[in-house]
Amino acid sequence: MKLVKWIRTHWVWVALFAGGLVLGILLGRTGPAAAPATTSTSSAGTADVQGIWTCAMHPQIRMDRPGKCPICGMDLIPVGSMGADTSTAGVHMSSRAMALADVRTTVVGGGAPGGALRTTGRIDVDERRLRTQLAQFPGRIERLFVDVTGTHIAVGDPVAEVYAPDLVVAQQELLRAAQDSTLAPGIYRAAKEKLRSWKLTDAQIHDLERGGRPRENFTILADVSGTVLKRLVVQGDQVMRGQPLLRVAALDPIWAQVDLHESDLAVVRVGDPVSIAVPALPGSTFKGRISFIDPLVDPRTRVARARVELANPGVRLMPDMYFNATITPTHAVGDTAIVVPASAVLWTGVRSVVYVKHQATDGLRFTLREVVLGPMLDDTYVIRSGLQRGEEIATNGVFSIDAAAQLQGLPSMMDPAGGAPVMHHHGSMESMPGMSDKAKDKPVRSEHAQLKVIGNCDLCKERIEKAALSVTGVRSAVWDVDDSMLTTEFMPGMTTLRTISKAVAGAGHDTELDQAREEDYEALPECCQYRSESEQ
Repeated sequence: MKLVKWIRTHWVWVALFAGGLVLGILLGRTGPAAAPATTSTSSAGTADVQGIWTCAMHPQIRMDRPGKCPICGMDLIPVGSMGADTSTAGVHMSSRAMALADVRTTVVGGGAPGGALRTTGRIDVDERRLRTQLAQFPGRIERLFVDVTGTHIAVGDPVAEVYAPDLVVAQQELLRAAQDSTLAPGIYRAAKEKLRSWKLTDAQIHDLERGGRPRENFTILADVSGTVLKRLVVQGDQVMRGQPLLRVAALDPIWAQVDLHESDLAVVRVGDPVSIAVPALPGSTFKGRISFIDPLVDPRTRVARARVELANPGVRLMPDMYFNATITPTHAVGDTAIVVPASAVLWTGVRSVVYVKHQATDGLRFTLREVVLGPMLDDTYVIRSGLQRGEEIATNGVFSIDAAAQLQGLPSMMDPAGGAPVMHHHGSMESMPGMSDKAKDKPVRSEHAQLKVIGNCDLCKERIEKAALSVTGVRSAVWDVDDSMLTTEFMPGMTTLRTISKAVAGAGHDTELDQAREEDYEALPECCQYRSESEQ
């Protein structure tokens, strides 16, 4: 009833509305014919594509102007300007698209790679300055004057006091011969020489003759100088003549043993300058040159050692200190070597690729090319195969080109065969190096690092290395059973040493950064359980 009453009250407005509706329908039927649906759709699609900007990592983002991706902050790239024609191999890019994506190219050339090689190592004793202090006569050690490692001794310093019965007899022979020295000078001289052969000094022999009585205890004097690295006896030990008492070494100069991975051996030579920075001595830099390269590669760590001799006044550098080394290779890599900027190379962990520029009938295109890498020195790579001199490659904006290839379903870094265009991708590549706005075109390079990991045996070695290699971005991992050191090579943009440490701790092994959970440790086989009862 209310509705009827309302219509009666507002009948004028109802009539006007109904009349307008009828008139509109009639005009629509008699007006110009509508364009075919396919044409309007095509025109709209073209207009949309020409003005659409998308994110390489999140193609679901569509905007009508340049800007930043609201999800990851990357620069948006134009969709239409990239071209969608896949009939010709490679990614088509107009000059405008290249400018917007900041794509720059370089003609491939040769020569020596610039920059430096960065690696690690540890301080070691100069083997030529290792000495052993021996017992000069047999007997029992009554007192040790040098009972702490790290003590510095010099020639003539007292080392130990020894009760020597054989020396008592030799003294008695000397005293008897001294009484008859005028009648039997040969016997007298022989008695003195016998004592000298036991390293007694002329002063000690003179004191013995003057005292007229044999001594039961005699002091062994040092006949070497240096720092005591190891004490081999304790007070009360019975020693034989010639038995080692102390290991001694002179620590100035000292050796820096630089780790060279197999890929580094191609560019490092004897004589190359090296700069060494020791974390334990912040602000100090030690410089030298490679004097020797070990001809053998360690089968466990897959590294060879390069030796650098360093002056060490004040013994600031101590054996087994870790350091970071920067080597500047001085030799050429050869006339046929291909050298490219590191920013041109995309590395997936399995493959290394570049984008080669070429002229097509419809303009410029960039084609994916797989290459084999040689050594990397700072910002350059040596290319072993895959490129020729004179070819032009993208050296900046490479990720933008690769993103366009993925969007078009062309061969790309992560999909070498190509496929359907990417429609929805939540960033499995977001952890790849260079994905941030500031760093997207920085060189993708690996780092080497060492981590102390506790373990016992070869089973531990297999478990530790497997845990480290399970981390995305880790290229190699080798654990040394003897020194419990894990040597890793990883991509810093994809992982960190702390992440690797947590993965190893998750496998039940304590590291210098993380302790394994009790349940993970208890799950280890008995032979691999390294903690003492007091630690559990």
